[in-house]
Amino acid sequence: MKPSADGGLFSHWKSDFLASIVVFLVALPLCMGIAIASGVPVAAGLITGIIGGLVVGALAGSPLQVSGPAAGLTVIIIEVVQQLGLPYLGIVVLIGGLLQLVAGCFKLGKWFRAVSPAVIHGMLAGIGVLIFASQFHVMVDDSPKRNGLENILTLPSAIAKGLPWPELGSAEQRQWQTQAVRQVGQWHEVQEEIREAVDETIGKAPTPEEANWETITLVSLTTKQSALLSDLEKLPADLSAHWSQSSARQLERRQTAATQAIAAVRQALADLEVGRLDHARTSQDEAEAALVVLRGTLKNHDWAAKIGLLTIIVLIAWQLLAPQKLRLIPGPLLAVVVATLVSAGFALPVLYVELPDSLLAGVHLPWNLSTEVLRDAPWAKLLQTGAVIALVASAETLLCASAVDKMHSGPRTQYNRELMAQGVGNSICGMLGALPMTGVIVRSSANVLAGGKTRLSAFLHGVWLLVFVVGLGTLLRLIPTSCLAAILVYTGYRLINFKDIKNLYQHDKGEVMVYFVTLFSIVLTDLLTGVLTGVFLSALRLLLQFSNLEIDLKHVNKTRWELRLQGAATFLRLPNLVAALDQVSPEAHLHVYLDDLTYIDHACFELLMNWEKQHQATGGQLIIDWSALHYHFRQHRPVHNSTPSPKATKETVEVES
Repeated sequence: MKPSADGGLFSHWKSDFLASIVVFLVALPLCMGIAIASGVPVAAGLITGIIGGLVVGALAGSPLQVSGPAAGLTVIIIEVVQQLGLPYLGIVVLIGGLLQLVAGCFKLGKWFRAVSPAVIHGMLAGIGVLIFASQFHVMVDDSPKRNGLENILTLPSAIAKGLPWPELGSAEQRQWQTQAVRQVGQWHEVQEEIREAVDETIGKAPTPEEANWETITLVSLTTKQSALLSDLEKLPADLSAHWSQSSARQLERRQTAATQAIAAVRQALADLEVGRLDHARTSQDEAEAALVVLRGTLKNHDWAAKIGLLTIIVLIAWQLLAPQKLRLIPGPLLAVVVATLVSAGFALPVLYVELPDSLLAGVHLPWNLSTEVLRDAPWAKLLQTGAVIALVASAETLLCASAVDKMHSGPRTQYNRELMAQGVGNSICGMLGALPMTGVIVRSSANVLAGGKTRLSAFLHGVWLLVFVVGLGTLLRLIPTSCLAAILVYTGYRLINFKDIKNLYQHDKGEVMVYFVTLFSIVLTDLLTGVLTGVFLSALRLLLQFSNLEIDLKHVNKTRWELRLQGAATFLRLPNLVAALDQVSPEAHLHVYLDDLTYIDHACFELLMNWEKQHQATGGQLIIDWSALHYHFRQHRPVHNSTPSPKATKETVEVES
């Protein structure tokens, strides 16, 4: 599978065309699933996949690598959305892209690869644990918790929600419930838009022109809020009509949630009508939260869990049992098709993908932010998070490129060009309010195995994504959310690669410690802290390893002692050297052999000189193999690993103070 080095972009267009279709089928469900896992609109993930194909695919320094939204960045994006808010996502991604572009221009690509494999594998495993825990909740149509540790601790409750076998009920009731879930979801989107508009309106009007703008905006928002309330007030009657056969307790719970949602939306409308902007933000948040609770009572966690389980079963079964001739059909695509057919065929009341009619309508464009919002933005936090995205995305991309190079025999990766291409792609994603991208091993390996030979296959996969989303968006709305979450649950599990632990253990047991420290640090704190902790520990181990000093002290006879030093005598081993010297009797002659030393620093050398003065005062004597030391560190003589040269042993002289 050798990519053409000189045949041109279309020299292998047939194989690239077929490979691009396979990559597209792999990328489509992952783009949507990663967006949902990151807590952003599905459109944000699809836009990133399209840019990864059309832009980065054309510019990439790794011809067969395919870029798109990556599971490894979901942890960072969740923190951005939760701590800073969705409108700031584009700014953070733009900062990360510009930093990547600058790093590529300064030819820093190779340095992003200078990370211990134990840290990389630990980082991926930590991300895998967080993805698994958070998406397990989404797989049962529940919401992820505030942090990774809470997601892990509440896994039993998520399992309990999905364990009972659901009642099928009548087809009419299931269809109505499914439609009700979708309708409340749409009301929630409208309420979210109103709340965001209110946030942008608060604090404006320092001039008459802006005061007029504020009045017009409030009238428009009041009209939209009134229409939402009018539709919502019809829900209690519909609930009574369609749930007359259900348990009284279940109906009461849903009626209570509907009543509370109506009250919250009515209060939000009242604040807008009288212009109470100081109360509007609170009432808007309460209305939005009440609609989330209402939709939660209409969802069926049992059915969502069964759809997620079906998805995982299809993924595993296809991987184990698929005929060789059909291996090119991606397992995630087949799982999505099966889960969608079952959900649509039985009209199951679960959450489905929400996709706007226009891709850009589903994202937050940075240039739409008001001057006040930009002025009051937490720029220090934005810059820090952008730098983290640049660092993690670059490391993941270039490590992926190295892995792809091992899978084919064509042109090798140009790391600085790849880094610049990623910077351009992420800068565009940031300007469009989309997710950040990296080179992704799942898509890239599918490209190579499907026969891709030039960058045309990656470019075409972006074309197919764009055509499908624009022309067949209705089909995407039939996909249950729990199905996409299940794919990521399986992906998170696969990121925890137990073979990596075994390989690290066989190579160096200390590397396993770095692996687990990195993993647990990421789970318990955050991605940046975890990675920095792993890098620090890895560097510390390296420092200790290179400063290893073997000290062999022997009492030859009553007056003669011998001290042989092998390795690197640095200040880190100073306490060990002091302990050895303290064992020598005061009147003894100590012979020190330095010919097996690879390095001695000033601290150790000074210790020997000072100890000699003190030892002579007690009647002792210090004798050093000075010629060996001279050859090692003055003439750059090759290091002895065993027996000193005859010349070195004969030319032993006494060191005078």
